[in-house]
Amino acid sequence: MQGLMLTFLMSLTLLYPALAGEYQAGTLVISDPYTRTTPPMASVGGGFLGITNSADEADRLTGAQVDFADAVEIHEMSMTDGIMKMRKLDQGLEIPAQGRVTLEPGGYHLMFIGLGEALKAGEQHAGTLQFEKAGEVAVVFEVRDITTMQAPPANNAPMHPEAMDTGYMPAQVHDQHPPAETRK
Repeated sequence: MQGLMLTFLMSLTLLYPALAGEYQAGTLVISDPYTRTTPPMASVGGGFLGITNSADEADRLTGAQVDFADAVEIHEMSMTDGIMKMRKLDQGLEIPAQGRVTLEPGGYHLMFIGLGEALKAGEQHAGTLQFEKAGEVAVVFEVRDITTMQAPPANNAPMHPEAMDTGYMPAQVHDQHPPAETRK
């Protein structure tokens, strides 16, 4: 009986990181991957997580794939002249040696493009992160209810959709916002 109990406890110890939303690939630890609920007609969504690198050399997040979107891009949002701007990181995102990078709303994030359907709270979706050195890491993105999440501070600056680089978005997304000069 003790042997069975010990085996059970050991298996829980090995499973705990995945159950807690933590994944390891070599010297990288990926923690808490999640996305947020989306409205029924949304064609894009965001992905968020933490990446810790315990190696003495940098690695690079170069791409990702998920089971609920046509494409995934790595993006950065930053404040420029009082306006929040978003841009695609064509070269990926460096994970510094002995460092941590957090992908979060209002900063670095994964952009899920071409959502097949609305993301609903409580769902879990498979994904794969691609790293230059660590290779591919399978993760699960938890869908969290956006209405219960607290928004991060944005330096009290307004977000202007017309200032964002949204060239990757389908035409119907662009059509939702008329040009600034036609708005009243």
